[in-house]
Amino acid sequence: MSSPSPLSSRLPDFPWDRLEPYKATAAAHPDGIVDLSVGTPVDPVPGVVQRALADAADRPGYPTVWGTPALRDAITGWCGRRLGARGLTHGNVLPVVGSKELVAWLPVQLGLGPGDRVAHPRLAYPTYEVGARLAGAEPVVYDSPLELDPAGLRLLWLNSPSNPTGRVLGAAELRETVAWAREHGVLVFSDECYLELGWDAEPVSVLHPDVCGGSHEGVVAVHSLSKRSNLAGYRAAFLAGDASVLGELLTVRKHGGMMVSAPVQAATIAALGDDAHVAAQRERYAARRAALRAALEERGFRIEHSEASLYLWATRDEPCWETVGDLAARGVLVAPGDFYGAAGERCVRVAFTATDERVAEAVRRLAD
Repeated sequence: MSSPSPLSSRLPDFPWDRLEPYKATAAAHPDGIVDLSVGTPVDPVPGVVQRALADAADRPGYPTVWGTPALRDAITGWCGRRLGARGLTHGNVLPVVGSKELVAWLPVQLGLGPGDRVAHPRLAYPTYEVGARLAGAEPVVYDSPLELDPAGLRLLWLNSPSNPTGRVLGAAELRETVAWAREHGVLVFSDECYLELGWDAEPVSVLHPDVCGGSHEGVVAVHSLSKRSNLAGYRAAFLAGDASVLGELLTVRKHGGMMVSAPVQAATIAALGDDAHVAAQRERYAARRAALRAALEERGFRIEHSEASLYLWATRDEPCWETVGDLAARGVLVAPGDFYGAAGERCVRVAFTATDERVAEAVRRLAD
C-alpha cells in the first residue's frame, strides 16, 4: 500500500524563508536591526485585558467551541456599535482561534475540494491561497470579483482594508460584489481585521446595511483582536454573519475541538467592551505612520494606496528585492511585495508596528 502524499506537497514554498539572508544583513548593523517586515504588535496588552485574563485563570474545565453567552453578547454588541450591523443574534457569531487558523482551514471546514474554486485578490495575504490548496480546491485571483467566472466558484475572499496594500473598498463596490455573489450562489468571506485602522478612508464592513441590505445571507465578516488590541499572542478572533454558514462551521469545529481558551474568552469580552485602549493605540500608530511615510517619500519612494491598515505600500519603481537589499544594508528590514503575489514585484510592504525608538531610528537611517 502506498503512503498518502503529504499535505505540504500541495503548498507553495514558505515565503519568509527567503527573507532570512536579508534579516541577517540588517541584524549586523552596528546599531541593530529595525524590523518593519512583520506586522506583529510591540506595545503592551491593555491593562483591562490583562486583568480580565488573570481573573479568569482558574478555569479547570473545558471551554465551549461556541463561547460563553457573555462572549457572544460582547461580539454582537461590538458588531452593532462598531460595524453598524443590525439584527445579529448569538447564531450569527462564532469565536475562532485566531484569524489565520480560520483562513487556512476554512475551505476544508466548508467541505470544499477538487473541482471547487476559491477566489482572492491578486495582491493578497498568502494564506488565502494556502487554504484553498489544503482543501485540494483551485485558488484563483482577481482584480475585480465582478470579472470572475462563477463556474465552480464556491468561496470569494474580500479583504478591506487590504493586507498588504492598505486599500479600502467603498460601500458601493462592496454592495455590488455582495449582490453579484448572491446572484451566483457564491459565499463571501470578508477579512476585516484592519477595519479599525483607517487613516485616509473610513473602512466599512460587509455587515453594514448599506452593503448587505440588512440581510446576512451569504456573507460572513472575519475580525481579529491582534492588531486593534495588541492581542496577537492571545489568538483571539471571531466571525459574524450568515447563521446557517456559522452553524455548519460550529458543528465541524465541535468535532475538531477548536476551542478558544476560557481565559482568552474573558479577555476578549474586556477588549471588545473598552474603546479607550483602541483610540490610544491608533494615536501611537498614526504618529509612527506619519514619520515613516515622510521619511520614505523624502528617500524617493512613492506610497500607493495605504489608506488604512498597519503598512505602507511603497515603491521606487525597481524590483522589490533590490529595495529589500538596499534597506537591509541600512539595517532596516521590510517585506518584498512579491510575497503577496507577482503583481507586487516592484513594491515593498513597510510595517509601522515597531516601537517609537525603532521607528525614529529607521527615519534617521533613511535620511542618511
